[in-house]
Amino acid sequence: MNKHFIYTSLVLFLGLNACAQDKTAIKFSKTITKENAYKHLSVLASDEYEGRETGKKGAFMAAEYIKNHFKALGLKAPVNGSYYQPVDLATNNLVQSIVTINGEAKELLKDFIITPGSVSGEGFTFNNKPVLFAGYGVNKDGYNDFAGQDLKDKVVMILGGAAPADRNEMRQRMLAQREQVKFLADNQAAALVIVDPSLDTYTEQTKERYHNGEGRLVMKTASYLKEQANAKSLPVITVSTKTANEILKEGGSTVAALEKLLKETKKPATKVIDVAFCASAVRKEVPIRAENVLGFLEGSDPKLKEEVLVITAHYDHIGLTESGEDKVNNGADDDGSGTSAVLMLAEAFVKAKKAGKGPKRSILFMTVIAEEKGLLGSEWYSENPIFPLKNTVTNLNIDMIGRVDADHANNPDYIYIIGSDMLSSDLNKLGIKANDDYVKMDLDMRYNNRTDPNRFYYRSDHYNFAKHDIPVIFYFNGVHPEYHAPGDEIELIDFPMMARRAQLVYFTAWEIANAAKRPVVDKNEDGTPRK
Repeated sequence: MNKHFIYTSLVLFLGLNACAQDKTAIKFSKTITKENAYKHLSVLASDEYEGRETGKKGAFMAAEYIKNHFKALGLKAPVNGSYYQPVDLATNNLVQSIVTINGEAKELLKDFIITPGSVSGEGFTFNNKPVLFAGYGVNKDGYNDFAGQDLKDKVVMILGGAAPADRNEMRQRMLAQREQVKFLADNQAAALVIVDPSLDTYTEQTKERYHNGEGRLVMKTASYLKEQANAKSLPVITVSTKTANEILKEGGSTVAALEKLLKETKKPATKVIDVAFCASAVRKEVPIRAENVLGFLEGSDPKLKEEVLVITAHYDHIGLTESGEDKVNNGADDDGSGTSAVLMLAEAFVKAKKAGKGPKRSILFMTVIAEEKGLLGSEWYSENPIFPLKNTVTNLNIDMIGRVDADHANNPDYIYIIGSDMLSSDLNKLGIKANDDYVKMDLDMRYNNRTDPNRFYYRSDHYNFAKHDIPVIFYFNGVHPEYHAPGDEIELIDFPMMARRAQLVYFTAWEIANAAKRPVVDKNEDGTPRK
């Protein structure tokens, strides 16, 4: 073989590879380091920040820290002169819950719980309603616990099962309960009572689960308000075995006897219990303070600066737990790591602009709130954008980049890439090229599909951009045993790897912000090509 040809080819290859790199981009990436990652994360994931739960002290502290960083860098405050975009959140709390049986008052959290989400308006009151025991409340596949029964104005009592074994079982049970509630509401029942043995012992876990009547966090969008106005309310009351037996003794039975009968006969054991059951609840809407934190860097090109690249991470986590010695869910990886990356990227791009090398397109650095409550902060922004969504070219979302999962224990130089080719072939190619040119880590795309049983594509803030036809890339290191647990602490963070992953996002952002054209959306939501 011709040695001169080999040498010439090698020189040509190396020259082409060198040309693929932008020396200016490399120069300003130098601030994205393990030391700077530690500087930010050691604050955000400290015990002092109490797990950064939405609406709580730690989240306010984190928002202040991020705001001060953006301000110190000189980023513009784009929300009418503020770095904060308020998110309209509230909880519907039960400030009074009462149940009496044959005139005897029952004890809240020991004998019963009224589910806050099942109460609408200002609350409800009903007196002396008869109780219909209806087995497990099953109505499918030819088996019907409600067959031949008039449900109107009756309190329907059913047996609950054992505690769900996993998330999927929990989800399936919740869906089944929603169907039961809808069926009973359609048939004008007065309430649903569920027998739950976990209430038999008054524990801290019970108290934590109920949060003293605090309802789930809701975002007051127009669609939510309309839904509430049209909602059919059916109170759901959970009772202990002891309380259920007090009701059933009026019908000459017990929970254990009925469970045995249902198991042996495999037939409904529905019966009306002649008992005076009364219940009431008072609901109050409580506003919850929450804000996305935004810093804006205007582009340098007069023709392209109206187009905006959005870089996101969620700064909230799940807060404190009541049980165990370590009560702080620090959220170092989830998502203190992503938030710290956004802060480092902001610094790198600001330094580039100050040196006269700023990005052609504008960049919005945004840390969002209430991701752990259902992607609420990013949803609020997508419904109330500060910059028009039609001008938003891409969202790069960073959610957990500080750890190594079990599948990569022997190959930690990786990152999961999700969503990159869902809407735009251009963006996918660009993201791969940025990695090939600068970082050269393993881009694991096993979760990059809509049928992934983990549903990761739908579980972080990028999705609220993708559903508006904005191309996205979600950077993710995978789950680990400390996920959503107090063990997610800074001591377990791989800071050199976290910095490398943040650099990958930076170089990808650099390419997008300076490309001649924005990534073309050439795929539909279902992945089919657009015509």
